[in-house]
Amino acid sequence: MDTRSPRFDPTRRQLLAAAGALPLSAALSGIAGNAAAVAPDAAAPAHGLQGLGSAFEIAGCHLNGAYMHPVSRAAAQAQRNFLDARLINAGADKIDMGGDRERAMAALGRLLHADRDELAWIPSTMFGENLVLNGLGIPHSRQRVVTDAYHFNGSLFMYMELAKRGLDVQVVRPHDNRIRLDDLDKAITPGTRLVALTLVSSVNGFQHDLKAVCDLAHSRGALVYADLIQAAGNTPIDLHGSGVDFAASSTYKWLMGDFGLGVLYARRASQEALRQIVWGYRQEGETVSHLLPFDPPGEPPLETQAIGGLAGKIEVGTLNNSAAAALATSLELIERIGVDAIQTWRQPLLARLQDAIPRLGFEPMTPPDSSAALVSFAQRDVGKRLAPTLKAAGVAITLYRNYFRVSPSFYNGSDDVERLIEALS
Repeated sequence: MDTRSPRFDPTRRQLLAAAGALPLSAALSGIAGNAAAVAPDAAAPAHGLQGLGSAFEIAGCHLNGAYMHPVSRAAAQAQRNFLDARLINAGADKIDMGGDRERAMAALGRLLHADRDELAWIPSTMFGENLVLNGLGIPHSRQRVVTDAYHFNGSLFMYMELAKRGLDVQVVRPHDNRIRLDDLDKAITPGTRLVALTLVSSVNGFQHDLKAVCDLAHSRGALVYADLIQAAGNTPIDLHGSGVDFAASSTYKWLMGDFGLGVLYARRASQEALRQIVWGYRQEGETVSHLLPFDPPGEPPLETQAIGGLAGKIEVGTLNNSAAAALATSLELIERIGVDAIQTWRQPLLARLQDAIPRLGFEPMTPPDSSAALVSFAQRDVGKRLAPTLKAAGVAITLYRNYFRVSPSFYNGSDDVERLIEALS
């Protein structure tokens, strides 16, 4: 792709290289030019929803939950406790890895309105989407897939590569910072195999009406996949009520788990459409061995049976159990607060950002009626220009070449928003 094209948007790594020798701490905070860490003020009063800012150990002003949400002190302690099992020390017997996984999965079912047999562990959102595509036999076919410009950039890369191999890929473009249902209607022709979208766009926070999209797609015989990563944990989601066939999310963002652990959803009725493409020990059900000493004789040498549900089709091997420990603890916090309360808390913060930042000369990219957890603003070459300013101010947001993204969470308060606005002024 021509890097001079207006559609070209460098990855964070490319932006880091383009910006020169920016501090490593800035890159690790999520972007080239993120604020360098500053020492936390132990005397600062607790702020955020229900005073929960004090549950975190955040240095500086972090308005960057959409990139990587910090974990709470309690979740971090759960991960430290998990290391007792790896150290095999005196505390090892207290660690229940299977229990952590089950607590987390049960909470995910409640949070997303899904049944246990419709959920399975995966290593990442992108891996989940690949499982769906391959399970449906889409790669190397000439079937039609409809997606949109606000889908995850890694997914768009995948579909563009598959288009080179003959897949019929239709990318719906935005109008007025939205993906219009009318435009999807035109693209989803009879015979379309899959509609793939991101529920809340990481680009600008646009949120699809998932039920409306599913109703439309199903009327044409198409299945629907939704990337939930910018919605799960901060926005009410009803997978059953939406009618979506497949959905996935990693846990290191708003769910406050960690890298290497995610969840895949497949509606019970839609699982029949997925052919099995992976096998592994996590699918094992009842097994009878005729191989080892004192085993009864018999053939075949190993009689196997897979467990039921989605896990029996797609789970393979070892999971990130440290992430599961953090996730189980974090989901307890999310359930205690309530996703509705989290969504309500951020609305005045978002409204203030939507009102003040355009007055400073930045073009709003987010629909004004959006209730999602992120807002974006555009200006040519803004990434390089703002990086040193935000570093000096101790403010962390996400910078791209020609736009930036602000994503407050429930640990933020109006003082954080005002600190950003002052830095941009």
